[in-house]
Amino acid sequence: MNIAVINSGSSSIKFKIFDTSSEKVIVDIIAQEIKNHHEALKEIILKLEQKNIEFNSLDMIGHRVVHGGEKFSKSVVITYEVTQMIRELIPLAPLHNMANLDGIEVCQKIAPHIKQVAVFDTAFHSTMPKEAFLYALPYEMYDKYKIRRYGFHGTSHSYLLKESAKILKKKTSELNIISLHLGNGASICAIKNGKSIDTSMGFTPLEGLVMGSRSGDIDPAIIIHLQRTLGFSLDEVEDMLNTKSGLKGICSKSDVRKIVEANSEKDKLALSMMTRRIRKYIGAYTTLLQRVDAIIFSGGIGENSSYIRECVMANDLAPNIPVLVIKTDEELEIARECVNF
Repeated sequence: MNIAVINSGSSSIKFKIFDTSSEKVIVDIIAQEIKNHHEALKEIILKLEQKNIEFNSLDMIGHRVVHGGEKFSKSVVITYEVTQMIRELIPLAPLHNMANLDGIEVCQKIAPHIKQVAVFDTAFHSTMPKEAFLYALPYEMYDKYKIRRYGFHGTSHSYLLKESAKILKKKTSELNIISLHLGNGASICAIKNGKSIDTSMGFTPLEGLVMGSRSGDIDPAIIIHLQRTLGFSLDEVEDMLNTKSGLKGICSKSDVRKIVEANSEKDKLALSMMTRRIRKYIGAYTTLLQRVDAIIFSGGIGENSSYIRECVMANDLAPNIPVLVIKTDEELEIARECVNF
């Protein structure tokens, strides 16, 4: 089967075609700085024609959808009802889900006869127990408004679980692992017997680890203080937490390679804060899992920065636990999900 995987962002589209019998990539196209998704897909189709590949000859199209809320605990074939439910979830991930939905609807217009599948970043974490996904807020906040921890990067963590099972020669259902997806956005996941039981990202991808430009965990009262006492607007606070914090907030840079090279006091501080937070989560998840078969590093930073890996694992953080470095492939995982349909 030839399956296309589409990752639609607000300003770009990542497009790959996989031959699922060999899991090889036939086509890899990135459309950047797009005006709209329809024009971008027309450009992609034109490039396919130049390679003598007909878009309408595809067997299936898989779409990355960031937020599935509680409505989607697994991948689904896209129907009118599914698109409406994805639309209802836009307030939980306004930039991501709107862009994902645009990609879906454009493909439905261009190739209505091709089966399309939605694969949700949050789905892998739907196995978290209630004590892990609830916030200690009035229960009606969850019951009425579905304010809870959802987790993200689920497609990546699912892929890492399967690949580590191959390396360790075990069934996924037998594995207890701690997987780290470390990129500009970063998350860590505790996987017990092949199921996610906790993860660092929460209601949004802002919670958890110190990231490139996102703060990760902070005292929520800081937000109140910024607005009530210091006069910041809601939009200014949101922008600060998402785009001006994390590594960038401490040392004015978000690229780990440049931070390691610069090596100023603030650069060292930023990396120490980042790795300390990761170590803290590993310690907590080791306690939750009790037995850990492996710690997995992945994502652009996890895969490529031996410096970060060494800092995280320093002083025998997890003695006798294998540490694996696995290149994640979210698009391939989406293609694998599509094969099930």
